[in-house]
Amino acid sequence: MGTIRVSEDVKERLRDMKRDDESFNDLLDRLSRSAKDVEAIGESLPPLGEEVIEQMDNGESG
Repeated sequence: MGTIRVSEDVKERLRDMKRDDESFNDLLDRLSRSAKDVEAIGESLPPLGEEVIEQMDNGESG
């Protein structure tokens, strides 16, 4: 395990970005993923139905 030094300002911004169930390591891992990683994750999800896409286009929720 290593140590990364950051200023208090950066630490506060990272803390604000961190999800409640997420460690700082998890946050940095999530933020450092490449677009290719995100695309691969997206491709593994089931496709959205037309109704869901239409609701998203119209700004509707659930």
